[in-house]
Amino acid sequence: MRPLEPDVTSTRVSRTFAFIDLCGFTDFADLHGDDVAVRELRVLRAAVREAAGAAGVRVDKWLGDGVMLVGVESRPLIAAVITLQALHDEAGQLPLRGGIASGQVILLDGDDYVGRAVNLAARLCDRAEPDQILAAADAARSLPPGVNATSFTSIHVKGFGRDVAVVALANIANAPLARR
Repeated sequence: MRPLEPDVTSTRVSRTFAFIDLCGFTDFADLHGDDVAVRELRVLRAAVREAAGAAGVRVDKWLGDGVMLVGVESRPLIAAVITLQALHDEAGQLPLRGGIASGQVILLDGDDYVGRAVNLAARLCDRAEPDQILAAADAARSLPPGVNATSFTSIHVKGFGRDVAVVALANIANAPLARR
């Protein structure tokens, strides 16, 4: 066997990540059936596309009943997440939850992200309650107008050696935040 050679196609970049998840989707699909569940997914996807597109945020990947978003800066990504939550609340039946984190990560082979910020955003989404968006405090330093950060605390996050400072984000103005 030849030894593995270092991967020269990996680059470090600074990005902000969000994971969004529909709460209770498995039970919902079981109770209402696949066709109704697919309609709920279409509502989510339409809200994601509208909010992400308006904010200049990229849909990195669909995750069944969730999505991973990526932005170069935190403000537009936060605006997109808060807007998509509002859009989904208008038309969807299930509540959303989300997690947001920023930082240096490895862009692996030009199409995948590896690093602390990705993992933290995913874990914060797991920890969020229905209708709650948790953000690492450093990702929420610069908030878009109409977004409020509340409930500052430090929490233990699975897989992280130290507690993480987090805030809950909310739309206080009910404004169309993702519009630039």
